[in-house]
Amino acid sequence: MSKLFAFSVDDDFCHGGGPIYPNPKESSLFLPLGPHVDVYFPPRKRSRISAPFVFTEEGYEQKQISIEVLPDECLFEIFRRLPGGQERSACAGVSKRWLTLLSNISRDELSSKTIQSSKPKTEIVEKKTEDQDIEGDGYHSRSLEGKKATDVRLAAIAVGTAGRGGLGKLEIRGNNSTRGVTSRGLRAIARGCPSLKVLSLWSISSVGDEGLSEIANGCHQLEKLDLCQCPAITDQALVSVAKNCPKLTDLTIESCSNIGNAGLQAIGQGCPNLKSISIKDCPLVGDQGIASLLSSATFSLMKVKLQRLNVTDVSLAVIGHYGKAVTDLVLTGLPNVSERGFWVMGNGHGLQKLKSFTITSCRGVTDLGLEAVGKGCPNLKQFCLRKCAFLSDNGLISFVKAAGSLECLQLEECHRITQFGFFGSLLNCGALLKALSIVSCLGIKDLNMGLPMVSPCNSLRSLSIRNCPGFGDVSLAALGKLCPQLQSLDLSGLQGITDAGFLPVLKSCEAGLVKVNLSGCVNLTDKAVSTMAELHGWTLEMLSLDGCRKISDASLMMIADNCFLLCDLDVSNCAVTDFGIASLARANHFNLQVLSLSGCSVISDKSLPALQKLGQTLLGLNLQHCNAISSSTIDVLVEQLWRCDVLS
Repeated sequence: MSKLFAFSVDDDFCHGGGPIYPNPKESSLFLPLGPHVDVYFPPRKRSRISAPFVFTEEGYEQKQISIEVLPDECLFEIFRRLPGGQERSACAGVSKRWLTLLSNISRDELSSKTIQSSKPKTEIVEKKTEDQDIEGDGYHSRSLEGKKATDVRLAAIAVGTAGRGGLGKLEIRGNNSTRGVTSRGLRAIARGCPSLKVLSLWSISSVGDEGLSEIANGCHQLEKLDLCQCPAITDQALVSVAKNCPKLTDLTIESCSNIGNAGLQAIGQGCPNLKSISIKDCPLVGDQGIASLLSSATFSLMKVKLQRLNVTDVSLAVIGHYGKAVTDLVLTGLPNVSERGFWVMGNGHGLQKLKSFTITSCRGVTDLGLEAVGKGCPNLKQFCLRKCAFLSDNGLISFVKAAGSLECLQLEECHRITQFGFFGSLLNCGALLKALSIVSCLGIKDLNMGLPMVSPCNSLRSLSIRNCPGFGDVSLAALGKLCPQLQSLDLSGLQGITDAGFLPVLKSCEAGLVKVNLSGCVNLTDKAVSTMAELHGWTLEMLSLDGCRKISDASLMMIADNCFLLCDLDVSNCAVTDFGIASLARANHFNLQVLSLSGCSVISDKSLPALQKLGQTLLGLNLQHCNAISSSTIDVLVEQLWRCDVLS
């Protein structure tokens, strides 16, 4: 034994009488090991050699080995015994092979023996609790788009976020044409991110049922699922989600050609907490799927959006009967729904809690059906109709009378609505109507009709009449008498109105206008703006005069002298000059934050001092198409107005 411990490189190890190595000082044969090796040996177990020997005819040959020679099974056992997320992340950065192995280890397969062997019992419990808090809450969000959406990135996300709060939200949008996301990438997320709550898959053709089923099997905390243009996903994947994700509350399916009624039936039966559904452009979805969802989630479903589906009156009847918890309803492009469907839905008396209702491009909306909806939804507050060609004045007035709780009414491209329907709505609305919007309704014509002596609509605060070419001074003057409490007024695109129709409105508004949009009102002059500044300058905060070619520096002078609260001013494409900008800059107590001068071709470099002074409060300055302003002036403004976004 004494000779064994006294062994040195000069001693004879073999009975042959000679040393083992011809050059005993070869550095690669001795410890200590350098930092380049893959494994660490404690100093108390030092060895004189760093690799085993291979016997050959010439003698001994050293063979360098690494942990990489171990099969995947052995590396798997090593990796699952790593003590924490930081250690796993560090190992994942070594190679793609290690990353792949680590990303395929589920939480159930992780071992805590390493921690337990080196910690006291009390510390082990504390450490275990801490790890659960860190890795289980789902703090992080990740979004991959286009070329960045690959399986390797998903594997890195799965390993990297596990020890730093856990992944809570994942969005994948677009395919990588060569290395797109597949089921392997989603498998890594499923095994490494059990805290995932929100998943969005958009325009991904390479992911099918297997990938989404992996998510369902591994992420039982999933609450929101958004699928858009995923043709490889079928009902089978939704069945897996229904079986494994009982906490699902929001489901959005758009342009998924292979998802149909069976998947929706499974969701309705397996997800009792479902609160919101949105289904769009799915040709296989019909009445059976919608009916199953609504009837199964009678007391939980609050938001329903159906767009461009092959459903019939049956679906609307089910909504009207089972939608007892529905507060928001959107129906768009349902060609197979008739007047009967809306009538039955309104008379189903199930939409007692409905507050917001939007109907777009539905030929079944008629006077009879709309009146039934108004009577069957007593708590309806917001109603929007778009492109409903068969609705007339009588139906609109009947609906307004029936919907006594209505606060906001929007009509867009409903061309059978005329001036009678518009004013009839104002005269017959309840005492709660606050906002009325009429957009692109070509049936409204400027008729000189006498309005009866009725009490004004004192509840109306916001009025928007946009792009209705037939709306002129006669209608506008009558409108001023009916709406004395207006605070927001949008008349953009009304080329037929002049000062004669606009001035009575200004004089009738008792509360004081706060937001005014007159963009495209080409026949308004400085007289209208000056009067508005005098009467409402003490309340006016936002004013848009874009395209009002008759507005000049006189309006800017009146605005500077009277509108102390104005923070957003748009005089794009107006006839203002450098003098008008200087007038704004000389105003006292002026707190302008957004100024748009786009298309004001007369404004030149002379406005630089004025713009510099205004820039002390500006956050946004639009100088696009101001051709008389040089690039050097723009550079000075960009440099000095560091708080302001300058568009040029």
